[in-house]
Amino acid sequence: MIARRTALGLVLATPALAQDAWPRRPLRLVIPYSPGGSTDTVARLMAERLSRALGQPVVAENRPGLAGSIGVDAVAKSAPDGHTLVVATTNQAINETQQLRRPFRLMNDLAPVAMMDSFPFALAVTNSLPVRSVAELVAYAKAHPGALNYASSGTGAALHLTMERLRSQAGIEMQHVPYRNYAEGRTALIAGQIQLLFDATFTLAPLIQGGQIRGIATTGLQRAAMLPDLPTLAESWPGFQAALWNGILAPAGTPEPVLDRLNREVNAILAEPEVIAAHDRLGAVTLPMTRAAFRDFLLAEIALNAQILRAAGVQPE
Repeated sequence: MIARRTALGLVLATPALAQDAWPRRPLRLVIPYSPGGSTDTVARLMAERLSRALGQPVVAENRPGLAGSIGVDAVAKSAPDGHTLVVATTNQAINETQQLRRPFRLMNDLAPVAMMDSFPFALAVTNSLPVRSVAELVAYAKAHPGALNYASSGTGAALHLTMERLRSQAGIEMQHVPYRNYAEGRTALIAGQIQLLFDATFTLAPLIQGGQIRGIATTGLQRAAMLPDLPTLAESWPGFQAALWNGILAPAGTPEPVLDRLNREVNAILAEPEVIAAHDRLGAVTLPMTRAAFRDFLLAEIALNAQILRAAGVQPE
């Protein structure tokens, strides 16, 4: 009788164990941008480390288009079994307001898994502009209203909204010049055809250090290790912080234990010295968060970008 009960218990337990076994096959980490950029670089590093931690391959897959919305939509429609993930970025917080016709809602159709990192910006001016600080920039702009032209990577993009936020807080007028190819914007800054721009710190650092342009501030919580002599914008405008960030989302309905496990694994990877060093080389900082903290972060980012978009008069697409 005891033997029969034991056997029956094993039979009954097997389906539950099978359901709880995760991961059961390779995972897919969708990168909603083209290969070679900062998001692609850190996502592939994370995929490699997650493969070791989970005991299954984590395959990085690029699905670019519509400022990331094509790749995010594909994951939102995937089975919520923990085997398909997507890298979310600053663009997704902007798209919630800017792309009204996209077929998903970020906070309804996807589940926050883990924050990864933040890439602060640097603010630089052309060498011919007689300013060496944010205070001097603001004073010059007020004395010459509308005379300054600034570049961005496109209307409604993160770099555009960061400058619009600064412009609004400082109470100054400047002209926006969007560039489809942002390398052309940097070239125009060097040539003095535009007067200022924001860009990733690791992109501008060589140009600033080489004397081709003049850096005046960065946008992180702390001074950038690549440009330690530059103050943060928060030193002039308390609370001012801006960056490109990367995090991981899963389809809504993914089991809670799977989301919790992924969060723990990602946070452990972000604490690895090699991973921290790799981010340092890119001018980025790792930002481990709980799932709840990451959800709150996303909600705050969506609200902030909606406010900036409205203030800048940027019409939804």
